[in-house]
Order: sequence, then structure tokens, then C-alpha cells
Amino acid sequence: MHGGERGTRSLRTVSASGAARSAIGSPSSGSGSKAVLLAQDEPPALTVERPEGASIFVLACDHAGRQVPRALGTLGLSDTELASHIAWDIGTAGVGRRLSERLDAPLLLQNYSRLVIDCNRPLDAPDSIATASEWAQISGNDNLSPAAIEARVGEVFQPYHDGLRQILDARQQERRRTILIAIHSFTPSFRGTARPWEVGVMYHRDARLATALLRLLRRDERLAVGDNEPYAVDDASDFTIPVHGEARRIPHVGIEIRQDLIADEAGQKTWAGRLANLLRQAAEALAAAESA
Repeated sequence: MHGGERGTRSLRTVSASGAARSAIGSPSSGSGSKAVLLAQDEPPALTVERPEGASIFVLACDHAGRQVPRALGTLGLSDTELASHIAWDIGTAGVGRRLSERLDAPLLLQNYSRLVIDCNRPLDAPDSIATASEWAQISGNDNLSPAAIEARVGEVFQPYHDGLRQILDARQQERRRTILIAIHSFTPSFRGTARPWEVGVMYHRDARLATALLRLLRRDERLAVGDNEPYAVDDASDFTIPVHGEARRIPHVGIEIRQDLIADEAGQKTWAGRLANLLRQAAEALAAAESA
């Protein structure tokens, strides 16, 4: 529709070549001798597409990217490991972009690997900066100094959540109806155990939207749909939905799609189309229930 009319906004100061600065999510300059993680020529922590989208939906991909800052090398991992599911949610950026286009919805993409810092974990969670994932040992995350941790928080975690917070704040001030959708993906097999689901719906205290979406997904008898499977939301292991959804009391849901189904463009297009239709229907059902 109007996808080409709404640009991609990078939320860290770009080079001094005259490119525009965006205020959303920009880390404070600070003072003193803080560790610097991201070089000026490296991607920003956060990219926003369609920030002024007309949709009621706001889409967040906490694990969209697999970049590792040059300063961190490879974190002690092989190229194969850094391309695998332990480093990112495979396919979510592609699904998110196509879904954003179909819905004209703001989309937030976190560009760095979850192994740098997990942007869907509370900062005090044991795996906020993981030292192991499935079978892999992440030696580059061992014995980090407070300054090294602060750099990852300040240059990756905080810009991402500041950007999401500012978009949601602006919509709240404008009294725009807003529904938060967190898009994730999961590996078909974890630690040798196959996962039977093709898609999962995640929620915690507020099941309003999740209940409607589950019902709609299950109308397709070909789909194996997980109810808080393979993952559920809770305060100890999640950040985006508890902080940006539940705390604001806005409707929200987490969606997990099996990675083999969205590893290529065809699968991403299929799932974006399916979710666009079902999310609209779920939102309509929720609005009808609230007005009854």
C-alpha cells in the first residue's frame, strides 16, 4: 500500500556527513570515560519503520538482528553458531517488515544479537547477558566488568526500550488506540527434543487479546497452536510485554513462530498475511467485547 512512503529511522546518531539525527532512543552523551561499545560506522541498536503508521498495532521484534559489535569480536563463537537460533530470532525481521507494510504499523527492530544483551530480559535476569545457550558456551560473556555491562545496557538495551517507550508515550498522549505485538520465533528442536507447535501465543496477566487470537488460529485445523507454548510470559524472564504492555494496561500479545516456517521470503510472506488478517479480527473481537 503506502510502504514506500514511510522510511526507516535509525535511532542512534549517524555519521557527521549530514544525515538527520533522530531523538528517539538516543543514548545520553554522559561524561567521564565510559566504555564505548558501538563504533560510529556500526548499525544503531534500534531501527524503526513506519513510526507514524496509522495502524492501532505497534510491532516489536526484540531479537530481530544478529549483529555483534566489532569490539566484542565473535564472543568466542563460530560463524555457524552466530547464524543459528541461539543468536537471534530467525525470520522475525522479515515477518515484521511484511506485517508492518500490510497493517501500516510502526515496527521496532533490535539489530544486535541477543547474546550481546537480551532485550527481552530484565537486567537482573541470570541470562540477560548469557554465558551459555543450548549447547554453546559463550566465553566472550564471561567475567564482564561493570563498565562492560554498562556499555551493553546503555548502547543496546536502553536505546531499544527508550524508542519503544517514546512511540507508545506519543500515541498515549494523542489518545490513539494501541495494541502491542511482540514477534518472536523458536527453533523446531531444542536440546534434542522436537517441538510440535507451529505457532505459539504468549501472555501473562492479561489474556484478552491472546484468547481471541488463539481461537482464530485454531480455526485452521492444520496448525498446531501453542497456548503459552513453547514459551510463556512472566516477570522473571520477559521485559517487553510486562513493561510496555501490562504496565500500560494496553492490549498486547506475544507471538512465537517456528523458525523453519519463516526462514525464507515465501514463509515470511505467508505468515505476515495470515497474522495481518487474524490480528485485525482479534482486535475487532476485543473492541466488541469491551463495548458490550
